[in-house]
Amino acid sequence: MTEARVWHDIAATLRPRRDDPHGPLPPLLLALTLVTGLVDATSYLKLGHVFVANMTGNVVFLGFGIAGAGGISVWASLTALGAFLVGGVAGGRIGAHWPNNRGRQLTATTTTELLLVAGGLVIAAFSPHHIGTVSRYAVIVLLAVAMGVQNAAARKLAVPDLTTTVLTMTLTGVAADSKLAGGDGAKLGPRALSVAAMLLGALIGGALVLKIDNPAPLALATALLAVVSFVIYRASRSTPTWTHAA
Repeated sequence: MTEARVWHDIAATLRPRRDDPHGPLPPLLLALTLVTGLVDATSYLKLGHVFVANMTGNVVFLGFGIAGAGGISVWASLTALGAFLVGGVAGGRIGAHWPNNRGRQLTATTTTELLLVAGGLVIAAFSPHHIGTVSRYAVIVLLAVAMGVQNAAARKLAVPDLTTTVLTMTLTGVAADSKLAGGDGAKLGPRALSVAAMLLGALIGGALVLKIDNPAPLALATALLAVVSFVIYRASRSTPTWTHAA
């Protein structure tokens, strides 16, 4: 794959053509990937070394905690895992309610997620520098449910290489499909954007938590979710072709 093709794919992902089968979904899912980085930065750095989106990490942390590793809470990992599963069920129900309209699926998903993250923001706002135990678990639950809803929606929307919360298979695709591995480097553009969005979210979230206060990254995540909800609502009102199930 030539460099020009990579840049073309990046441009097409950030600004899809009108006849793109996924419509505006790719850039909106990248925005949700950015949200993932923001909330995971908050949860890991301020909620006790726990992830609310990266469940692979929580399973590993759970093992470490059971083994007696210091600084890792078994209960926090279990809480995040349980809440994420609840969110996955809720996200699945949303997808089942609108099985043939991806626009309405994402609108309902991001609206639900917006309310949950905003709830976490309100709790964190009362503890700008130190979050107490009860508040900490409340924020973990709200954010993990939100990420479960988002992950289930991304799975239902089925836009290739834009899962919004999981990068392991994305990175595997980058390596396995590269020219070094005998491939043609296909889909490098959108995959690179997905990784970059997660990295940028984590970078900004980490900087906001460490340099400003706990609520700052959640405030930015809430604002992004509000924008995504508004944009997808406006874009899907006339039920264009891209809203049909993939």
